[in-house]
Amino acid sequence: MLKMKSLLIVGAVLGMANACTKNTPPTAGTTEGVGYQLSGQLTNAPAGTKLYLAELGDTQFISRDTATLDDKGNFRFTGTVPEPGLYQVKTTDQSQVLLALSNGSSIELSGDAQKLAETYTVKGSKDSELLQQLNRTMQQSKGQMSQLEARYNQNAAANRTDSMQAIEKKFYDAQARSTKGIKALVQQNPKSVVSAFVVANLINPEEQFGFVDSMTTQFKTTLPDSRYTKALVAKIEPMRSTAVGAAAPEISLLAPDGKPLPLSSLRGKYVLIDFWASWCGPCRRENPNVVRAYNKYKGKGFEIYGVSFDQDRGKWLKAIEADGLTWKHVSDLKGWESAAGQTYSIKSIPASVLLDPQGRIIGKNLRGEALEAKLASVLK
Repeated sequence: MLKMKSLLIVGAVLGMANACTKNTPPTAGTTEGVGYQLSGQLTNAPAGTKLYLAELGDTQFISRDTATLDDKGNFRFTGTVPEPGLYQVKTTDQSQVLLALSNGSSIELSGDAQKLAETYTVKGSKDSELLQQLNRTMQQSKGQMSQLEARYNQNAAANRTDSMQAIEKKFYDAQARSTKGIKALVQQNPKSVVSAFVVANLINPEEQFGFVDSMTTQFKTTLPDSRYTKALVAKIEPMRSTAVGAAAPEISLLAPDGKPLPLSSLRGKYVLIDFWASWCGPCRRENPNVVRAYNKYKGKGFEIYGVSFDQDRGKWLKAIEADGLTWKHVSDLKGWESAAGQTYSIKSIPASVLLDPQGRIIGKNLRGEALEAKLASVLK
C-alpha cells in the first residue's frame, strides 16, 4: 500500500485542532524595531472581515490576535513574540497561510482573502519567504503523487499486481524528488527557524537519520535556544541505538514452538526484522511483497525475523499460514507493549529493519521495489 508522507507544511499543521484552547493576546505597547509588525492588503473581502493570528504550538494553534480589514483590504498586527516561531494567518479555516514571526521584523502580506494559500506573497522576512518556497517546492509533486495514489488504489481493487508495482515505483520516485528538494532548501538555510521546524516535524528521522542528525548538530550552533532545536535533540537521542550504522539491539522472544529464538542466532546472514500483526491491514497488504523478496533471496544468504504485535496466539499463527510467511517468527503477544517494539521505538507498523551479516543496521522501512533493490545490491 502506498503511504503518502506528510510533506506539505500547511497540510501537516492543519491536521491540528483549529479550535484553539487558549487565547493569549500579544504584548502591547511595543515600539518599532523591538516587536514585530505584520501588515498588508488582501483582496476579495468586504470591509470588516476578520483576520486571525495564531501561534503554532506543540499540538494545536493558539490564538494570539485579531485584525479587521478596512475598505481597501488593509490590515496590521503588532506585538512581540517570546522567540522566533511559526504563526498562522487566516480569514477562514479553508483560507490560511503560515508565516515566521520574530521581533524586529516588518512583514508585508498580500493575496486573495478567499484562497490565501494559493495566492499569497510575502516580503520582509527571509524565514517567511523560505516557508513559501518550501510549500511551492512540495506542491509541485503533490498533484502527481495524488494521481498516482488514485491509480494505485484502482489497480489494487482490480488485483493488477504488475501495474501496482510500476505505479508504486513512480510514486516513491516522486516522493524522493520532493524530499530531495526540501533537504536542499534546509541545507541552504541552516540559520532559519523554518529549517529547524521542517527537520523536527516533517522529515522522518527513521528514514533520514544521517541528514536529521547532521542538521541537528548545525542547529545546536546556529539556533541553540530554539524550541525546534530542543525538540530535535529530544527526538533523535533515543534513536541513536537503532540508527543506520548502529549494532542492532538483541531481541529474544518466543517462536511459535514456544522456544526462545534470539535475533543473534541468525548472525552471518542479511536479516530483515519485520514488525507486523495479523490485525494490521497495511501489514497484510505488504506481506505479498515481502514473500516475493524472501522467495527470491532466501537461498542467497537472506532471512526474515518476523516480530508480531499480536495478542491472540491463534490469530497470529493463522495469519502466518494464510499469508504464506515461511520465515522465522517470534512474539511475546503483548501487542504495542512488545518488548522488541519498545527496544526499536516502533510507533507504527508495518516497519522493518535490515541487518548485515555482522548484525549492523543498513536500512529501515524498505518496502516493495526498495527492499528488492537493496537486497539485489548487497546480495550480488
